[in-house]
Amino acid sequence: MNIAVVGAQWGDEGKGKIVDLVAPRFSVVARYQGGHNAGHTVHVGGRRFVLRLIPSGILHPGVTCIIGNGLVVDLKALFEEVDELAVAGITVDGRLLVSDRAHLILPYHRDIDRLSEAGLGARKIGTTSRGIGPAYEDKAGRRGLRVCDLTDASTLEEQIRDGVERRNRLAGDDTLDWRDVLQQTSILAERLRPWIGDVSVALARAMAGGRAILFEGAQGTMLDLDHGTYPYVTSSSATVGGACTGLGVGPRSVHAVLGIAKAYTTRVGEGPFPTELLGPAGDALRAKGNEFGAVTGRPRRCGWFDAVQVRHSVRVNGLDALVVTKMDVLDGLDGVPIGVGYRCGADTLTEFPASLRKLQQCTPVFETMPGWHAPTAGVRSAAALPAGAQAYLRRLEELTGVPVLLVSTGAAREDTVVRNEPLASTWFGGGLS
Repeated sequence: MNIAVVGAQWGDEGKGKIVDLVAPRFSVVARYQGGHNAGHTVHVGGRRFVLRLIPSGILHPGVTCIIGNGLVVDLKALFEEVDELAVAGITVDGRLLVSDRAHLILPYHRDIDRLSEAGLGARKIGTTSRGIGPAYEDKAGRRGLRVCDLTDASTLEEQIRDGVERRNRLAGDDTLDWRDVLQQTSILAERLRPWIGDVSVALARAMAGGRAILFEGAQGTMLDLDHGTYPYVTSSSATVGGACTGLGVGPRSVHAVLGIAKAYTTRVGEGPFPTELLGPAGDALRAKGNEFGAVTGRPRRCGWFDAVQVRHSVRVNGLDALVVTKMDVLDGLDGVPIGVGYRCGADTLTEFPASLRKLQQCTPVFETMPGWHAPTAGVRSAAALPAGAQAYLRRLEELTGVPVLLVSTGAAREDTVVRNEPLASTWFGGGLS
């Protein structure tokens, strides 16, 4: 059975831990969009791994990991990640395949990213300035450089020269030399050569051989270019549809979709956030949840669970179940609010609006559930969850319309509650407990 894992909020939901947890039940883990701005944090044996491009399944021997054509790949960042894993005793040789159709991030993309963001002033998006957006812009503008172009010397030279000259015109200087970029890229390309392949063909062969695939998304639904809070979004398809376009597989290849959502809500950067907590309350939630970016270190904005927003994610992804992460962060509260609607003038909205102007005029409607003072931290069985936590999860199921399959109660793999054993057994071949 092939499963897709997607973020159901604004990213940072804990997808890395869940992919790492279930990866041994799959032969292949295939990442389908994004770039090295999206960090998946995994805690194993007291060690912390931050995976930015390589799928989280790499920590399990025997699992093949695929970087799809829907990603934009910074070769320098990729090899830094490979080398970090090697120091930890984890090799990617023979287990990593990079799509020959994936587009590349080059040094001039990073410069253009910084220049573009600076020019937006108060309308800045809050990018990580890693060149992700400009690389996707080049892809859409049909001037991008793909992995397959690395093996064609004349094409490589021409496109890098054009890209650097475009950067220099925008910057108003000539501090970047295309010859230096070409030399650096050629060295990295030679190292990449053994891992380049046709991902669509590889996945088709794997499925024909009865091998199970885990499709791994990065970021979250609300950062999706089409279905997120545009323009405060990323430049790729973070919803499940991106798995098909970003890997070259048909929609019937995805048998079920698992959404990951925190027990509360966070987002990084600019843009609307209806249930955001400001001031000391937001600071306290951030501190307790250690809500700082795994890659950037930026503090995350924090707020209560937004059922309107998650229900939007359920619909556009066709989610079959949810994983609720960071349950333990809510331990000890007297009451736990849930956003159940938005009040906009005389109207109450129960569906997420497209218009950000309309959204900015809305205030959240909260329903407060009783809190729990017995800890969920480290709990590993559904029966051991406090009664208040169990009631909270049931209410989330009612509001979102899908079952909660798993609950994460800590950073370690083992700190996970299987809440729906029959469904886990069907999806993961014998369950996870």
